[in-house]
Amino acid sequence: MDFIQLTGIRCYGYTGYLEEERFLGQWFEVDLRMGVDLAPAGQSDRIEDTLDYRSVIAAVKEIVSTAKFALVEKLAETIINTVLDFDMVQQVELKLHKPAAPIPDFGGKITIELTRRK
Repeated sequence: MDFIQLTGIRCYGYTGYLEEERFLGQWFEVDLRMGVDLAPAGQSDRIEDTLDYRSVIAAVKEIVSTAKFALVEKLAETIINTVLDFDMVQQVELKLHKPAAPIPDFGGKITIELTRRK
């Protein structure tokens, strides 16, 4: 299987367990690795024969910026299912990063990793 990777999709969103997170929002970062048959586009040099990843980026940004889930697990599942709905996508590996979780004395980031296949 061939893959297209999109890394560092940065979006401001409103998902979080605390009410303030759903009201004030915070930054999220999304990395995707999508299994797609790239052979037809490699032969034709036509965008119609591949996954137009601009539409994937737009879908991810729309979900992150409008969703108000309590859990990042729900946000990650929603994103991965949306990407998997694209016709050409056979598999998706997702990493959802929450770089500034409001946890006292924690300066790291939280990352959710999911893999789904059709």
